[in-house]
Amino acid sequence: MPAIMKKTTIVTVLLAAIISFLGGGWYSSSHSSDQNTLKTLIGQPGNTAVASPASLVSNVADIVTSAGPAVVYIEASGNSAVQDPRFRFYGLNPPLPTQQVTGTGFIIQADGYILTNQHVIDGAQKITVKVENQESSYPATVVGEDRNLDLAVLKIGADNLPTLALGDSDLMRSGDPVIAIGNPLGLDHTVTAGVVSAKGRPITVEDRYYTNLIQTDAAINSSNSGGPLINMAGQAIAINTAVSTQGQGIGFAIPINTAKEKIEELINTGGVAHPFLGIGMTELTDELRSQLSVAADVQGVVIARVESGTAASTAGLKTQDVLVTIDGHPVANSAEVQSYIDQQAVGQTIQMLIIRDGQNLTLTAVLGARS
Repeated sequence: MPAIMKKTTIVTVLLAAIISFLGGGWYSSSHSSDQNTLKTLIGQPGNTAVASPASLVSNVADIVTSAGPAVVYIEASGNSAVQDPRFRFYGLNPPLPTQQVTGTGFIIQADGYILTNQHVIDGAQKITVKVENQESSYPATVVGEDRNLDLAVLKIGADNLPTLALGDSDLMRSGDPVIAIGNPLGLDHTVTAGVVSAKGRPITVEDRYYTNLIQTDAAINSSNSGGPLINMAGQAIAINTAVSTQGQGIGFAIPINTAKEKIEELINTGGVAHPFLGIGMTELTDELRSQLSVAADVQGVVIARVESGTAASTAGLKTQDVLVTIDGHPVANSAEVQSYIDQQAVGQTIQMLIIRDGQNLTLTAVLGARS
């Protein structure tokens, strides 16, 4: 094939592919198939040790008695940017001028710091929090929020509050029992139980892309969002975030380890600085392997676009480069690249092994911050 025709064919294939922009952009259509079947919620779950059915019943009651007081009821009101999750859950989204959203959160510090989902308070002009066994609600302020992670920390003016310990979500296994405590449909402190169905689930909900969620069959409904998923040690191991509207017993929660890494930053700075490489990617298919002179057994992603002025541009990445490893870690698809970059820090240096015109090259990039 003449060189100019070969280049045109490659460009056509790249443009036809779904391009994912690392650090905030478009993602593969393989994730978007769930977009209309998954809706954000408001609630909580948790678990770690396996127990017999008889002991599980007893343990659930004990755990709820201990953990329940730290679970709070959230009301957020504001302009049309705030969408009532009850409508969102059922697939409706009316442009009401003023709305009130109800959700869940849990107290992580006795002096009034509360963890919840960002979508619970997104765009809210007024937020109130109801603590169990207290007659009056507290006005709350948003200390920090991050839309990409769907996390928010609220603060209320109270002391000596009950708190919920944070567990280790990495220790959770498929089949481990979990408990959800939340306020579904306004029914405060509703308790449900189930198991961890799976880990590492990527899903798209409306315009949010989640890369690493815990799937659970513990019943989750609208207004559960932001609540804890609790393990059998009575620790929060995830934050309930979404549910499938086309199935039963298919809910999703943000692993608590994701939140633990960012809580201090949210409190101290009001947000999260996200590392940004600045590339668009597409998967490495057999057709592209042939056209880019890449061996059949090579795994990686094809660079489809390089944003000017970014870390990728400064490092010398070019379109049609095949990214194979980052810091020695193989990256077989765009999700793995995204996940690895997300775990780094702004200003951190990374080493990238690429294949360009059949030759291996190592490039160095200093990660910038997503604007």
